[in-house]
Amino acid sequence: MPYVLLALAIVSEVIATLSLRASEGMSKFGPGVIVVVGYIVSFALMAKALTSLNVGPVYAIWSALGTIGAFAGGVLLFNEPIRPLTVVGAVIIVLGVIVMNLGGGVSPGGPPPPDNTH
Repeated sequence: MPYVLLALAIVSEVIATLSLRASEGMSKFGPGVIVVVGYIVSFALMAKALTSLNVGPVYAIWSALGTIGAFAGGVLLFNEPIRPLTVVGAVIIVLGVIVMNLGGGVSPGGPPPPDNTH
């Protein structure tokens, strides 16, 4: 379940970020509302996922996939250019996430359960 929450947090964050671009400096009401709601939902879902997953690798996955999602969305929705160096950067981001997960992964590692022995 925490992985589903993480995936939904990433999707929500990408939608919010693309809406930020569409809001034209938050001057358009509809996209502006999507920005605010999208980021609130994204952070709430991320917070819930982090109750049972390790923060470092999860945040790396969230930010990397969010970055790549925003890049792809910018290309598809706003005709932003694809440059070779940008693609290299995206590959480096993905490789960094892979390395972080090899070093500790997203295994359960949230806070310990409360001590109810008193």
